[in-house]
Amino acid sequence: MSEVLKVENVSKAFKNQPILQNISFNIERGECVGLIGASGSGKTTLARLLLLLDYPDTGDVQINGRSLFKAKARERRLLRRHIQVVLQDPSSSFNPKLTVFQSLMEPLNNFPLYSPSFLKDVRHSKKQTAEKLLTMVGLSTDLLQRYPHELSGGQKQRLAIARSISLEPSLLICDEPTASLDVSVQAQILNLLKELKETLGLSILFISHDMICVRFISDYVLVLKDGELLDSFPASEMLEESRHSYTKQLISIS
Repeated sequence: MSEVLKVENVSKAFKNQPILQNISFNIERGECVGLIGASGSGKTTLARLLLLLDYPDTGDVQINGRSLFKAKARERRLLRRHIQVVLQDPSSSFNPKLTVFQSLMEPLNNFPLYSPSFLKDVRHSKKQTAEKLLTMVGLSTDLLQRYPHELSGGQKQRLAIARSISLEPSLLICDEPTASLDVSVQAQILNLLKELKETLGLSILFISHDMICVRFISDYVLVLKDGELLDSFPASEMLEESRHSYTKQLISIS
């Protein structure tokens, strides 16, 4: 496997209050890394840094070997394509005035010359492109002319995933993507993400406080507390006695 994301000694503080402290980790191509921790542990701040919505005080982040923060503005815009996000509340992800078709095509319209490998056979047609994306996430093509409020929570999250993979990102950040969904729908979304990871070779940073979800989908797990990485281990070793006491505490309350 090749390295997709490299986070090196990243620190961030607000008003002299440390939020992230010397964070370092890697994500390989086709790997899902779970990031767990209680509210206020720094998970969202880390996600914002990776999405270039904020900047670290120290350290660097590389995507496919290229620095996010040292890049010039034009290159930084191109690098943004390689990192996409799926948020907790799918309703907040869409403009209510746009149809499913319009929302789905927004990212591709912003990069008109780019053709993802899995869309090359349909890229000449926006309608066929949108239909293929919907099919890939298990949605009916009949939904294209509907509006977000006409979709269920699970359908909206599938749509958000379809849009997020449309530019063939190197890394997909999933920030509590199942937290607002019913248990049965949560399982469907987790299975979908796992399937896309395998079929597209997608790398995922799966941010959650739900240890069960993290253990199911992740290859490797990072535990964050008060801005520090306290524990890291293969997901298969989550229940081992050698785990950090804080990890055991998170497991016990899941």
